[in-house]
Amino acid sequence: MAKTLATKTRTDYDQSKQPVAIIMREIQSSEAKTHLPQLLDAVEQGETIVITRHGRAIARLVPDQDAHQADKIRAMEEIKANRVGMGRVSVADLLSARDEGRRI
Repeated sequence: MAKTLATKTRTDYDQSKQPVAIIMREIQSSEAKTHLPQLLDAVEQGETIVITRHGRAIARLVPDQDAHQADKIRAMEEIKANRVGMGRVSVADLLSARDEGRRI
């Protein structure tokens, strides 16, 4: 993988105004050119990459927030749809399921 110059952390805020730590890696433009597919994989996983030339930031690769938000919304809708057909679960049932595979 590409050599990184530095890893920085900054605080940003999501759409609900909650603080979110953003981890950014800095990488030289020559290294970025060589390792672009790996960098894109890292960005797809939520990482932010700052590309530098002669120590000065020239570009930033950031995750597509709309895609992540759409995935979250879709997952929540699936969970809600699955819960509609389920009955209430008692505490005793939860504890029984938790303890089912344990040795006593």
